[in-house]
Amino acid sequence: MSAALTSRPELSGAFDDKAVAEISSALAVLLADTFALYLKTKNFHWHIRGRHFRDYHRMLDEQGEQIFAMTDALAERSRKIGGTTIRSIGHIARLQTIKDNDVELVTPASMLSELCEDNKQLAADMRRIHEVTSGFNDFATTSVLENWIEETEGRAWFLYETAAD
Repeated sequence: MSAALTSRPELSGAFDDKAVAEISSALAVLLADTFALYLKTKNFHWHIRGRHFRDYHRMLDEQGEQIFAMTDALAERSRKIGGTTIRSIGHIARLQTIKDNDVELVTPASMLSELCEDNKQLAADMRRIHEVTSGFNDFATTSVLENWIEETEGRAWFLYETAAD
């Protein structure tokens, strides 16, 4: 195997081993939480019921798509800088901080409220990771996080306002 295949990608030349480890570790937890939130959002999308079914069902489907769209970029960003990322559902379960909801029957109001809180937590986590990436001058990750923070705060706002119904 050539040395080129065993070293980190050229992009990582801007980051030392400490930066790669800290950034990729933070991104792995964020990715695990993103998958957890995606699955919870889809769970509630599949199980929502009541007089606002159509509106809630559509909103949760749209939010699920937006959340899922973050996953590939998160994993690939970690790989681009020379780090690793999650490898399995078990790995996600070990890293995630967003709690699953396996309750069979959840009211729509509880669903929306729980997802609102989870999105607020995800945004707060992204702000903390933003500090890490900023500290290492990882402008690309920092920039992407800023967009995702905006999207995540938007989802939390929609859920909050909808739950006020």
